[in-house]
Amino acid sequence: MAGEEKSTAVQVRHRWLTLAVLCVTLLLVSLDNLILNVALPVIVRTMHASSTELQWIVDAYVIVFAGLLLVLGSLGDRIGRKWVFVVGLAVFAAGSAASAFSGSPHRLIIARACMGIGGAAIMPSSLSILTNVFREPTERARAIGIWSGTTGLGVALGPLAGGWLLARFWWGSVFLINVPIALLGLLAALFLVPNSSNPASKRPDPGGAVLSMAGMGLFLWGVIEAPNHGWTSPLIIGSLAGGLAVLGAFLVLERRSAHPMLQLEFFGNRHFSAAIGAMAMVIFALFGALFLLTQYLQFSLGYSAYEAGLRVAPVAAVLLVVAPLSSVIVRFIGTKPVVFCGLALIATGLVMLSGVSVHDTYGGILPALFLLGSGAGLSFAPCTESVMGSLPPDLAGIGSATDSTAIQIGGALGVAVLGSLLNTRFQGDVLPLVAHRGIPASVITLITGSLGGSLAVAHQVGGHLGAALANAARAAFVSGMDLALKVGAGAVSAAALVTLAALPNRGAGPEGAQRDRPPVSERAS
Repeated sequence: MAGEEKSTAVQVRHRWLTLAVLCVTLLLVSLDNLILNVALPVIVRTMHASSTELQWIVDAYVIVFAGLLLVLGSLGDRIGRKWVFVVGLAVFAAGSAASAFSGSPHRLIIARACMGIGGAAIMPSSLSILTNVFREPTERARAIGIWSGTTGLGVALGPLAGGWLLARFWWGSVFLINVPIALLGLLAALFLVPNSSNPASKRPDPGGAVLSMAGMGLFLWGVIEAPNHGWTSPLIIGSLAGGLAVLGAFLVLERRSAHPMLQLEFFGNRHFSAAIGAMAMVIFALFGALFLLTQYLQFSLGYSAYEAGLRVAPVAAVLLVVAPLSSVIVRFIGTKPVVFCGLALIATGLVMLSGVSVHDTYGGILPALFLLGSGAGLSFAPCTESVMGSLPPDLAGIGSATDSTAIQIGGALGVAVLGSLLNTRFQGDVLPLVAHRGIPASVITLITGSLGGSLAVAHQVGGHLGAALANAARAAFVSGMDLALKVGAGAVSAAALVTLAALPNRGAGPEGAQRDRPPVSERAS
């Protein structure tokens, strides 16, 4: 009994230091989602990576990350969240170092997958530790607001950090920077982060992890490759159908398993299901929009990688301010109107961005960036609190892993779907301009493969013909971006309406700030 009281006192004394450690290490994981994008052209020149290899360099991290989040969250519940968190930091540091010094695309792909394993251990453990350290509802909501702001900040700062590093160091620096921060976080965690677990938790579900990764990998491959092979190609249809079939088998397995990694019964709770769906759409829009914008700023407006990253920083700045305030607003008007307004702001921002042209300036898109940041900041923290507040602490690990999986899947789909819509329109507009002109097939592939390839060919051709190709390619890219952002705005608008209908208005008023959670026996050490 005395040992338990001492542990509780230490936990209370250091809870804000614990939050600082969790947020700093989580920032690494969030940054890594987008920091690589600005380094891809350098990797092509240095290691002669093909476009397929580039896809796997990006996707290996996301697929492994999302596929293992649930099983590692469950493992943290079983053996101790602190220890899974610490091991995750060590694996993430090792994968980052291997990525920085990998000499071939294949080794980089493997190293990125290793980073995904580490990230999958860090993210759910971070949120479940936070939920168990901050037990008082108001304080927990505030802590989750800060944690959520850190996640969004990492996403928005990724291109900025990558551009800054590439302007000063070699491409491996975008990975190597993770190593000292992860190791310092590991040491701090050993002394400041309390451990917690649920002795009654069920054992992990590796079969479910394999099926989820395979299904998601097949589906994302089909979406990403569709512009190159055609949406009606048997290969693409087979990949999409196969991915959905494997994911369906995963759900059947989880329903029948005695120890599923995905607790399907969670989704019977409207607090949980509506909030997690809304949060996935927030990240869908944020990841997809930033993926397109960093290219637009560089290729159409002519900024460098660092300058482009700097110009998306308003999203991060606004999100950082709004996310902690959102939990305060929820106490007065409730979760539903706050999340609805956040999604509506995001949709409005996407609509504004979908109207840009090749002749626009940065000032024309700046108001939309403020709307994206405000909307994400308003939505993300209340959604996270609604998800975690609907579960008892002994299910915090698996609940936070489900929450984090929704974030990763939403981000992966945002980049894949919006990017594929852009590429489909881009290739459809550019291909007729170069077909049947006696141009070598390899050059046509380069021109239609990306705006960067088109501009490289235009630069080599020079003169009026080169200028005409560059102008046509930029116009095709902006047309594709406008289409993608309109579709994204429609998806977010639909999510806002679903939220308005399905999300309970939890948290309004002082009584509503309290969370009804069943009593559980939680072991802390």
